Amino acid sequence: MITIIETVTTEFDPEDQDPLDVELVVFDMAGTTVEDNGLVERSFAIAVRSVGIAQTDEALEEAIDYVRETMGRSKMEVFRALAADEDAAEHANAVFESTYLELLQEGGVSSVEGAEDLFRDLRAAGVKVALITGFSSATQQSIIDTLGWNDLIDVALSPAEAGRGRPYPDLPLTALLRTGATNVGAMVVVGDTASDMISGVNAGAGLVVGVLTGAHDTEILEDAGADAVIDSIAELAELLGLNDDTF
Repeated sequence: MITIIETVTTEFDPEDQDPLDVELVVFDMAGTTVEDNGLVERSFAIAVRSVGIAQTDEALEEAIDYVRETMGRSKMEVFRALAADEDAAEHANAVFESTYLELLQEGGVSSVEGAEDLFRDLRAAGVKVALITGFSSATQQSIIDTLGWNDLIDVALSPAEAGRGRPYPDLPLTALLRTGATNVGAMVVVGDTASDMISGVNAGAGLVVGVLTGAHDTEILEDAGADAVIDSIAELAELLGLNDDTF
């Protein structure tokens, strides 16, 4: 377990708050710990075209704008909002998942710089590491397998395993239960979207951290409830005091 004793931003000042004992860090994947080089949008475009959700370039751009705004949420919920009915939504989601997997197998993903070292450092300090996503569990596991992360994390969760996706609190809270963390205040939630921030706030996380390697900017992340915003997860170790000899 570690204690936050300093920060790399001015938004979250530990001197004004009680120290936070960290038992669990819950990470988003695409845009936070995983760099997928636009595979989400490419797969999404193919999916909405395939089921007729976007039959013109203008309609496609509007749909892509929507997926950017809702980045971080369950992909199935996004398709439900765009499709005419449940069958179309399910078809679009199936096409999205299969397309993403195909592109993934072509080498389309990599870890965000510093992710693997951070996972190791957290676990060495006695902190559990959880990965959450809006993808299906099969796609999530394929990403983890591709990156060789199975031995670096404690739990991986998709919306189907937790109940509801972000911005609901289900994913972080399920991660807390699965890892045996003692209370929500000992949990840190990290992500690149407004949905991640809202989910962390809704779950009562002791610290909600936004990163700028993905979909949303500082203003959006802070408006959604981020306690701190950092350039990337490479800065999280310093934020949590992992590099300090006193913990």
